[in-house]
Amino acid sequence: MELTVQGRRAYAYTGGKPFEPTLPCVVFLHGALNDHSVWTLLARWFAHHGHSVLAPDLPGHCRSEGPLLDSVETMADWTLALLDAAGARREDTLVAGHSMGSLIALETAARGADRIGRLAMMATAYPMQVSDALLSAARDTPAKGMAMVNAFALSNLASKPSYPGPGSWLHGAGLALMARVQASQPEANVFLHDFQCCNAYRRGLEAAAEVRCPVDFILGDADQMTPPRATRELAAALKAHVHRLPGGHSLMQEQPDGVLNVLRSALR
Repeated sequence: MELTVQGRRAYAYTGGKPFEPTLPCVVFLHGALNDHSVWTLLARWFAHHGHSVLAPDLPGHCRSEGPLLDSVETMADWTLALLDAAGARREDTLVAGHSMGSLIALETAARGADRIGRLAMMATAYPMQVSDALLSAARDTPAKGMAMVNAFALSNLASKPSYPGPGSWLHGAGLALMARVQASQPEANVFLHDFQCCNAYRRGLEAAAEVRCPVDFILGDADQMTPPRATRELAAALKAHVHRLPGGHSLMQEQPDGVLNVLRSALR
């Protein structure tokens, strides 16, 4: 559905059902150089099992109007404004984020502690440092940088049954998605912007001290971009329940059932 958030047009996928403010809400926040489509299977399951769903394109990413927001903190403020625009008033909202989206989800849960009932952080790390080589590639040769990220994000060449169904090619789909998001803002470098936001975020432990809800970490054993060891300090600060899955960084694509099972358990 389309909404007006902070005076600009925003798009949020609702899982194939109209958003119903009286139901428990699940918010899915995508990572760098992604959009709402990485959540389609999870979003549809929750939308058809007693929840309302908001899986937005972040500002400047595909179907949500720009400009790009300049920090994790401003994207968290935007997420809370999205909830207001959708009419979500319940205090048991689950906010789930992947990679860059996990930092936004953390900051959202801190700033909206009175309305977020559960936090799920997938393929996360703090600090989420980005290598100089990758930042340089994002700035100077984005296509090469996207190929690097795509190779790092998946733990093998032929995940089965694959996402969104048998026979899908995760590597090709991942690269096509990044190229589409990058092309959605011809006046800006979305790739560089998103990775700079991850690299610059320094409020993780402060935000953790402000979070009042239960927290789940969903981590990939073979994640090369945000390895599980990079979560120890933040997980301890949040007293997080840590779940490990046999996959890489793109957990929703490689392990959709595993991610779904963790989220269902968390909500129970």
